[in-house]
Amino acid sequence: MTTATLEKPNSSTPVVSAATVRKPDRKVNLVGFDLGTNKSCILASQAGATDIALSKIVPTVVGYVKDGIVDGIIAGNASILYGEDALKNFLHVNLVAPLENGVVAHPEAAGDFFRHLRILVDPSGTAELRAVIGVPANAEEEARENIRGCAAGVFDRVLLIPEPFLAALGYRDDSRLNQPNYVDPVTNSLFVDIGGGTSDVCLIQGYFPSRDDQICIAFAGDAIDGLIQAEINRLYPGNGISRQTVREIKEAHSYVGAIRKPTDVKVIIGGKARMLELGETIGQACNTLLDRIYPALTTLITRASSDSVVQLLQNIVITGGGSQIRGIDTVLQKRLADDGYEAPKVRLAGQDYKRYVAMGAYKAARAARENQWQHVLD
Repeated sequence: MTTATLEKPNSSTPVVSAATVRKPDRKVNLVGFDLGTNKSCILASQAGATDIALSKIVPTVVGYVKDGIVDGIIAGNASILYGEDALKNFLHVNLVAPLENGVVAHPEAAGDFFRHLRILVDPSGTAELRAVIGVPANAEEEARENIRGCAAGVFDRVLLIPEPFLAALGYRDDSRLNQPNYVDPVTNSLFVDIGGGTSDVCLIQGYFPSRDDQICIAFAGDAIDGLIQAEINRLYPGNGISRQTVREIKEAHSYVGAIRKPTDVKVIIGGKARMLELGETIGQACNTLLDRIYPALTTLITRASSDSVVQLLQNIVITGGGSQIRGIDTVLQKRLADDGYEAPKVRLAGQDYKRYVAMGAYKAARAARENQWQHVLD
């Protein structure tokens, strides 16, 4: 990876020389961090190591234990729970999602979440932590500053890099770069990263993408959940189905393309099992996502050079949780072909989609030069 993939320090963030901060005997841990609206992934190892020491996916949620909970209900009588532990104890905690639409919405919860991750990486609290953190495409400076603020006192140095670019870097198979038939996704590709809060489309052609190479759409998995829940409430008033149950229904039955009927879904309402016909509801909501993504994709195709566009059309990759929507690759490919684009090929990133952004961030952390890291101070 070239050093052009790393952003320059921001002048508004406190920056000091490495010599004034780093202690010679303090070990350095490198972290690749995909901070997701619903789920986050973190990869880490000691600088210079060849193996990844920590690889963990954590739901991006913090649970603050309610007042008056009887001793022993919460393990260790903890006052704050994180990730799966918070979700399992939903009756006894106030759940807070630190992010909304891909950006920090609750700074205190985000800071607590960051501190929890630091303990996972460095239980002793003695190492210097350098983290490359993925951010939505074209994230505004305020959103970046909010992440830096949460990182202060948790990570010693950070770099913020657009998530779809990191996804391409993580998806890249470094062991095959010298093979003549291998198509390097970092050389010439279009990445569509569909998360919980945002859908990011990015033109990647071997260099760090500019603002014109990226489009961020504030419509993704959470917005689909909202459409499905609103329609369920219209069709079945007083159903009491939670947003978490709606998300589970979507993940089990999502699809794009022609409406599929019947799609009977079993739910529990008032303690009783009911079968709801949701084929049209789910299909319409997921097709709305596709309708939002398609114009962004074609816009970036027109911005690519004419000499690169034929190869580019052969290397369109969908990643993130939205890549699990049934038919999203084939329907998107057919729509491009029907609109006259030359032999498009759309593929899914595969089952490891949850880790690609974090893997790309980890690779970027290993490649970063000493003077490219931002020091983040309390």
